[in-house]
Amino acid sequence: MVPDKYKIRKIHARELLDSRGNPTVEVDVHTRSWRGREIAPSGASKGKHEAWELRDGGRRYLGQGVQKAVRNVNQIIAPKLIGKDVRDLELIDQTMIDLDGTPNKCRLGANAILGVSLATCHAASLALGKHYYEYFSQYRFEKQYTLPIPFMNLINGGMHADNNLNFQEHMIVPFGKTYSESVRMASETYHVLKNLIHKKYGMGQSNVGDEGGFCPSLKRYHEPFDLLLKAIDQLGYSKQIKLAMDCAASSFYKKGYYNFGGNKKTTDQMMDVYEKLIRDYPIVSVEDPFHEEDFASFAEFNQRFGRKIRVIGDDLTVTNTCRVEEAIEKRSCNTLLLKVNQIGTVTEAIRAAQLAHRNDWKVMISHRSGETGDHFIADFAVGLSTGMIKDGAPCRGERIAKHNQLLRIEEVLGNKARYAGRTLRL
Repeated sequence: MVPDKYKIRKIHARELLDSRGNPTVEVDVHTRSWRGREIAPSGASKGKHEAWELRDGGRRYLGQGVQKAVRNVNQIIAPKLIGKDVRDLELIDQTMIDLDGTPNKCRLGANAILGVSLATCHAASLALGKHYYEYFSQYRFEKQYTLPIPFMNLINGGMHADNNLNFQEHMIVPFGKTYSESVRMASETYHVLKNLIHKKYGMGQSNVGDEGGFCPSLKRYHEPFDLLLKAIDQLGYSKQIKLAMDCAASSFYKKGYYNFGGNKKTTDQMMDVYEKLIRDYPIVSVEDPFHEEDFASFAEFNQRFGRKIRVIGDDLTVTNTCRVEEAIEKRSCNTLLLKVNQIGTVTEAIRAAQLAHRNDWKVMISHRSGETGDHFIADFAVGLSTGMIKDGAPCRGERIAKHNQLLRIEEVLGNKARYAGRTLRL
């Protein structure tokens, strides 16, 4: 018998806009006294194995509308969940998975299902009288709460920017003594970098991309790293701030070659590019260096560099336990990038994280390029104590929302939490 105060009484979805101005699904889950509200993010650079976002097609919103997904929540999902225990996330998520009945959630839409899953978590945390991050601590990897190291994308490329850079994200990784110190160093670096771009490339070259990073018209792949190092050195942070990159190699792979820097490159040639970058720059992680089906090249890369850096699977693994199991078996990575909308429910994302953790991988919680103003991933990262989060530049409201929530959590937890930047072995 479900106690009345924990019963789901109403579920309602609506169509809103994400940070790129595209429609997305927001969901409210009501109990007797509380309302949980969350909104589904969306990615521009999607792996082909990701769960299916249901879009309307047609002329409205250039085909990107989500009224079908909204109707699926309001007319199909909601009636099945009314009266269920808001605390039983696994039952709620599994009910929606069964209701959809497809491998990739293409009937009801992963955006519809995820919106309900996220809002259920929020409603449950309120009903239980817990902080949002505290609600997720039931799945925590560590005994103590951990504030994550932020991986901040300061120069955008690939599908996140209108420039000639193939690599999608050029990140800084600040290793301060606390999370707040790391954010401060990153913010200072961001502003110094903006001035450097102005001086070298002129005004108008510091426009920002989907994730808040700058999008200067650079042509050579190493230029972003040179700019980042110059800003870091100018501030005297060369020992405290490292670099990271998301190659998103599937986005420039076609017919057996990588169209890189205006030339066709083989897998071996790309391996040489990465080796030179890792040798010449203080890079601590590389994400998706090869296309999303190439487990073997990932494995070779991991064998060569995995003792020194984090080798991260994103498009390769898509937060899917089957893909993660294959990557573990083939030793393709040592770190999972966790994006809840890749798989479509919070419980499935947690299972993928737990699988990775059991096999001695690290887990990095990640935003999407089409983000929202909520702070779910900040609480999720602290709740699970993953130790790493990719949450964009210190710019744009939807990115700042995550940084600010982590600053609030740090204040609340005080010495009850540790900062991963002081202890995490990259």
